[in-house]
Amino acid sequence: MGAPPGSHPDDTLSPAELAAKYGLSVSGARPPLPEYVRQLWARRHFILAFSQAKLTAQYSKAKLGQVWHVATPLLNALVYYFIFGLLLGARDGIPGGSGNYVPFLIIGVFIYTFTQQSVMAGVKAIPTNLGLVRALHFPRASLPVSFALQQLQQLLYSMIVMILVLVAFHQLPTLRWPLILPALLLQFMFNSGLAMIMARAGAKTPDLAQLMPFILRTVMYASGVMFPLHYMITHPDRGNLPLWVSDIMQATPIAVYMDLVRYIFISDYSYADVAPHIWLLALGWAVVTFVFGFVYFWKAEERYGRG
Repeated sequence: MGAPPGSHPDDTLSPAELAAKYGLSVSGARPPLPEYVRQLWARRHFILAFSQAKLTAQYSKAKLGQVWHVATPLLNALVYYFIFGLLLGARDGIPGGSGNYVPFLIIGVFIYTFTQQSVMAGVKAIPTNLGLVRALHFPRASLPVSFALQQLQQLLYSMIVMILVLVAFHQLPTLRWPLILPALLLQFMFNSGLAMIMARAGAKTPDLAQLMPFILRTVMYASGVMFPLHYMITHPDRGNLPLWVSDIMQATPIAVYMDLVRYIFISDYSYADVAPHIWLLALGWAVVTFVFGFVYFWKAEERYGRG
């Protein structure tokens, strides 16, 4: 049966049939995962440029400008040294003696801050860039990945000062030092995956950005940033908890990456002072978190910026 006289043939078609007939697709629809990966790779130059722009703008209104990239973690380390190192006696149990506490603390603060800031930036990635998300079509994973990359660049600048502090406390270069490159690459993968997980959660629940500082502070105290976990947990005068509690806490991702960098830079560290199979743990946390975070974020691609 043909169309009624005076009507257009398309009047009898459903919206889905019309879209198929004229090759139309849903605006902002989630592409297949392989295509999404290709789109993200095609935006790699945007991700790098965006991260560099954010890094430059971060302290643009402060008089000291980029100095705060280094000054902030150093001031945090100074506060922690006074409270935990001097008042609470956290210098005990450091491999090589209490003289290594400053290198131990500096590394812990810088490496923890790398993950902490990546998480906080990930939570805010969508809500603080809604104009960009709604105006342009691009893989939204570009945002949390670029923020994690921004934090990596900030860490690399800060590590110049960190290395000067280590040398001042008699930690001279060894054959381990080049291992910092794969260690930071693995932590960057872990941070990127975590940032994507938090970006999806933050896009749905913006109030999460207010809650995360309290969660991250708890993680900091439980990860051994300011004190050696094994000593503080198992020592009779400290925690006096079973050894397996220490083993579990040392195998958590933040503790793994901190202890790995401490092993690389502090000559008195040995494999006995870190979690067993620490490189495999670092690789496993990086791959699992990145893959899960990427797929988890991709599944909600078409919902970002719609609310």
